[in-house]
Amino acid sequence: MKVQVPHTFALLFALVALAAVATHWIPAGEFERVSLDGREVVRADSFQPVESNPAGLTDVFLAFPRGLQETAHIVFYIFLIGGAFGVIQATGAVEASIRGVVRVCGGRGEVVIAVLTVLFSMGGATIGMAEETLVFLPGLVVLSRSLGYDEITGGAIALVGAGAGFAGAFLNPFTVGVAQEIAGLPLFSGIGFRFIVWASLTTMTVIYILRYARSRKRELAADRPASSPLDGLQDDLQNSGTSRRQLLVLGLLVATLVAVVAGAMMWGWGILELSGLFVAVAVVAGALGGLGASGTAERFVEGAAGIASGALVVGLARGVLVVFESARATDTLLHGMAQTVQDLPAWASVGGIYGVQVLLNYLVPSGSGQAALSIPILAPLADLVGVTRQTTVLAYQFGDGFSNVFTPTQGYFMAGLALIKVSWVRWVRFMWRLECLWLAAGAVLLLIAHTMRWGPF
Repeated sequence: MKVQVPHTFALLFALVALAAVATHWIPAGEFERVSLDGREVVRADSFQPVESNPAGLTDVFLAFPRGLQETAHIVFYIFLIGGAFGVIQATGAVEASIRGVVRVCGGRGEVVIAVLTVLFSMGGATIGMAEETLVFLPGLVVLSRSLGYDEITGGAIALVGAGAGFAGAFLNPFTVGVAQEIAGLPLFSGIGFRFIVWASLTTMTVIYILRYARSRKRELAADRPASSPLDGLQDDLQNSGTSRRQLLVLGLLVATLVAVVAGAMMWGWGILELSGLFVAVAVVAGALGGLGASGTAERFVEGAAGIASGALVVGLARGVLVVFESARATDTLLHGMAQTVQDLPAWASVGGIYGVQVLLNYLVPSGSGQAALSIPILAPLADLVGVTRQTTVLAYQFGDGFSNVFTPTQGYFMAGLALIKVSWVRWVRFMWRLECLWLAAGAVLLLIAHTMRWGPF
């Protein structure tokens, strides 16, 4: 009998309900917060019990709207991306770009996958590319299908590629920079070993995606009829030309992607500025593509409507954290995990700190938020058990990064799955082996760092 898999919204709502039940037996407690260079962090020795405030039925139903309220900037960013790409796709520019890629690469689809995955990994390692991957997903799915692969392959190039780079980052200001600052380490110190970490994780990821893509291509080719419509599509993609209007829109799209990277790296752009950028892109693309004012507006609304489920899931994914924070149970969970780790020998403490960070990311999916919560507690603890703070920061990177494209509580990741039209359960079937490989590789790399007393301290 075939098991019916629940909808993503149903799975997330069940997690919220379970979190609410858990607050009735998790004691409430809080750390004192202090300001460090304008950033609020916890004081490691300040944990104390507080009055319990377990979640009730009302809190379960309020978790979704509260989650949407807290993530409103991301939700509307996703809506605006969907609207902008609705306009761009209506001009035919995406298909035109795919035609060019197919003509250039011919049968060398695996080269395209490998190169693009490395580029996205570099983005994750340097500018902390995460939500920014959503921009690329629609085009990557079309590219993947035109080369004979499936939508998971297209999604993995951006989501998993950037995820590997994010976990093994060497210049990411949102994880490495924030965590090292809180731990008192020189900014971006230890970059040599971090680059080795990044290269190892990226190589592993590229090989995994290529093996999956090769296997799926064979399966899809075997299932395809002898005279498949895709064959005609391949011919059309290789032979048809590109209009002047489409070339102008493609130029705009390239300029936009350059602006996304430059804005994040050089001008300190955040979600607000990027959202405004895509509003401008929609307006200009509609004009260049000849859609007219009304046509542009219609395509924008259609594009935003098409991504509605992906935008809304961000709020529901935040619901678990909303419930725990409302019940004042998040600090209690962290305190309990830290207490467990402190009695372990040094080599085992490395694994314990790593495990704490992995578990914590399911509750606090924000990289900088997790650093502000955990590093002030785990860095002094590392000093006591003989683990360097640099190794502790790496454990935080792995704990935060590895689960970003696996856990259903990570909003941008769930929005990405909605964009490529892949269910979370189907993604897990593709991803779980690589997730295990990542976690195992992370443990080995942390033990190496501990053995070499990676510092400066």
